[in-house]
Amino acid sequence: MLHDRETKTAMLASRMLRLSGLTQAAALLLLLALPARAADIAFDRPLLQGGIAVGTAPQGAKVVFAGQVLRLSPQREFVIGFGRDETAAELTLVWPGGRTETRNLRIGARKFDIQRIDGLPTKMVSPDPKDLERIKEEGRRAATVRTANTPELWWKAPFVWPVKGRISGVYGSQRILNGEPRSPHWGVDVAAPTGTPVVAPAAGIVRLSDDFYLTGLTVIIDHGYGVYSSLVHLSEMTVKDGQQVQQGETIGRVGMTGRATGPHLHWGMNLFNIRIDPELVVGPMPQG
Repeated sequence: MLHDRETKTAMLASRMLRLSGLTQAAALLLLLALPARAADIAFDRPLLQGGIAVGTAPQGAKVVFAGQVLRLSPQREFVIGFGRDETAAELTLVWPGGRTETRNLRIGARKFDIQRIDGLPTKMVSPDPKDLERIKEEGRRAATVRTANTPELWWKAPFVWPVKGRISGVYGSQRILNGEPRSPHWGVDVAAPTGTPVVAPAAGIVRLSDDFYLTGLTVIIDHGYGVYSSLVHLSEMTVKDGQQVQQGETIGRVGMTGRATGPHLHWGMNLFNIRIDPELVVGPMPQG
């Protein structure tokens, strides 16, 4: 008895035979040579707002997502991620010869917290024009850094928390500073004493280490395939641009530089310039 797919294949071959006059054997060979459909793609976890997922591409196909041709591992794995407010996305397969298939992805919705922070200095809530221009330029620099599509597979290893402690801020929360709504919070905050070592959550290459207006002492690590970690508000940086780091290696120390109200580490993650939730990557904070 034929498998379901084989039954469908035989039916389609018979139809092709009627329509084209091909022999049944030729029709079967032609049909079986066609690439698998996009529906054959499987992901390793549910697709969620702020989440990241690993898929496996059909043999022979390139994968395009968010305008980027994605790297494929030797096992044809690729990484995709979704922004805080995305409810749908498109993934495109490009076959030899240029034929394309588009898969419409449904993104699971999440609820995000509202956080109010009062008593901040006015200049930190409403920067003057000179500081605002600096903020924009630093944002452009960080975005440019995160365009590198490094072929390393460091992202495949399980991530670890760069510092352990009380979680004081979560991804996606809407902050209201001195009564004025601001952009959502693009990462997770971990409260810890000033000087606490901060380690690399996964191996990678340091793409940026600098002092920014909003984030203070900032280190951005490239984990490969467009996956990046940003570790900010540091009191000290112990790495430099271009340096390769191993998972668990100290890259700096907890501080409150930039716009911070107390000592903590802010850990942000990106897939290129899509902001994703580190907690969905690393899992719950270890107890104790």
